[in-house]
Amino acid sequence: MDTKHSLAPSHGNARVAFAWLVAFALLASLPLLLTADSHKFYIELLSKVMIMAIFALSLQLLIGYTGLVSLGHAAYFAAAAYATAILAPEAGPGNGWLLLAGALGAAAALAVLVGMLVLRTRGVYFIMVTLAFAQMVYFVFHDTKIAGGSDGTYIYFRPEFPVPGTQQLTVNDPSHFYWMVWAAMGVTVVVLTLLLRSRFGHALVGIRHNEQRMRAAGYATYRYQLGAFVAGGMLAGLAGFLYAIQFGFVNPEIASWHQSGNAMLMVILGGVGSLAGAVLGAFSFVLLAEWFSTMTRHWQLLMGGFIIVAVALLPRGLVSLPAVLRQKHGASGARNGGTAGDDDDTAQGAGSKGRSARSTEAA
Repeated sequence: MDTKHSLAPSHGNARVAFAWLVAFALLASLPLLLTADSHKFYIELLSKVMIMAIFALSLQLLIGYTGLVSLGHAAYFAAAAYATAILAPEAGPGNGWLLLAGALGAAAALAVLVGMLVLRTRGVYFIMVTLAFAQMVYFVFHDTKIAGGSDGTYIYFRPEFPVPGTQQLTVNDPSHFYWMVWAAMGVTVVVLTLLLRSRFGHALVGIRHNEQRMRAAGYATYRYQLGAFVAGGMLAGLAGFLYAIQFGFVNPEIASWHQSGNAMLMVILGGVGSLAGAVLGAFSFVLLAEWFSTMTRHWQLLMGGFIIVAVALLPRGLVSLPAVLRQKHGASGARNGGTAGDDDDTAQGAGSKGRSARSTEAA
């Protein structure tokens, strides 16, 4: 998807907004349909999918709109998840708002620290340095006793979210937690949409296309990139916070390069430079991984084959599938119309030749 076109005001924006509303309405209706106890698995699976969609959206901000290809994005996801686990009390439910603030603060602080250093590099060096920092975070949690070492640590009680004037909101029920994740993903999409349509967002796109020209125009490109880097880290932290609450357990693997690689695959699979692509990529990746894992122990081979085929057939991601189908349909219609026109021209030519022959015979 072309980033410049996606940010320009057009009639297509109304269709995009309508598609978002339909998608969120469909997701909102699922808990009302899947009410049986046997359906709780699907509710929890969809909650996980939406958490990963938030994670993919956070990386899309960097890759698709800022041009920063990070292979260490899992570090902020893990920092928030571990902060949630460490701050959560063991004797009873904690205050969810305070835990959320602590998780986002931990992710933001790490993103500021890493961003101030890695944004001095470019290209493959940027990729490798972000990966190096993420691996440092991984080994800090893996090789120390900060939070259980390689065994990880547990969250024994899901937090409660006090709301003035009402009872405390609890997320012990899978449906209640689903609604919270649904709302979090909706807020993430709205915030990113407004951000990308703002002057800040247009500056990011300009920096991605030509950083030197933007710098010559007076833009502090480093500050813009650092702001985007921290914003992406905080959104990854939001996903990590929700992940820790859902599973009640965190271990160092969530900070590994595999986690960062999965997020990048979601973005590439769905479509770089598209918020809808990040969400679509996350849904496709997680649901297919779940399905393939029920078929064989070596499900990664099936997933790898699917990604190769998808990228080969749809280089701009799954989000471009409707446009590709419309283009092929239009080309097919044009060919059919051209064939009919050629037949008409042939018939008219034959008729004129017949009239010419008859007039010659009459003479």
